[in-house]
Amino acid sequence: MSFLVLLLAVWIEKFSALRQKVQRDGWWLTRLARLESSPRTAGHPWGQLALLVLLPAVVLGLLLLVLQPLAYGLLALPVHLLVVIYALGRGDLLGGLGPFRDAWRREDLQAALHVAKRDLDICADSGEQLLERVQGHLLWQAYQSFFAVIFWYFLLGPVAALSYRLLALAAEHGKSPALVERAAQLRHAFDWLPVRLLAASFALVGNFVAVGRVMLHELLNWHISAAQLVEKVGLVAGEIPAPVTGPEGINSLDRIWELLLRAAVLWYAGFALYTVLL
Repeated sequence: MSFLVLLLAVWIEKFSALRQKVQRDGWWLTRLARLESSPRTAGHPWGQLALLVLLPAVVLGLLLLVLQPLAYGLLALPVHLLVVIYALGRGDLLGGLGPFRDAWRREDLQAALHVAKRDLDICADSGEQLLERVQGHLLWQAYQSFFAVIFWYFLLGPVAALSYRLLALAAEHGKSPALVERAAQLRHAFDWLPVRLLAASFALVGNFVAVGRVMLHELLNWHISAAQLVEKVGLVAGEIPAPVTGPEGINSLDRIWELLLRAAVLWYAGFALYTVLL
């Protein structure tokens, strides 16, 4: 069932507006704000995370335990699908890059800086640095929006996928430094394995030797963040040249996207093979 859910999730994301309807975080963000402002929980970040992440995960797990034996598991299928769609990243990654691509293609650095700050929350001191950060943004967002979610769903099911997204929301939207720090620590642990699997995938669909040189030093490095690792590996795997203005700079973003698509196809092929064999 897991592979079927992943196929349906991709189809719905591409051809349906269901994702926008499912990914509504208002209720959860309201709960986050209340817990952070409450005197009873303000000084207990682990307790806050238990209520924000662990409690919904437990409720989901109990619901699936009830539904799984019924109708050969068919009643659990919609729940799996909705959870995976909810756990995917927010927003339209390629659509969000559109204004930046237009400005960069025109070689309008001021406009590129403005739209990067407005749409991507990226600042830079120079055009070269700006394009490098946008490239890193594309790699990181594709990883955390898609690859990490489908990895944990296929490995441990919808409870793990939901937990990953809720931890990400806590780390991104939390106001309490202690809460954000704890959420980021747990998310770092969640990211350690899938980001290295994605790096290995980049080696298979990109420049194997260049990726091997990077991973030789970073494979067991606990302290490097997932964002840093996926950026370092992605740029060398795709053989991305030094940043330049104009259409050539846009071509580098297209090459990164093609690398990500090849890695996604490789993952789905692996999932399919595993499903058939077992």
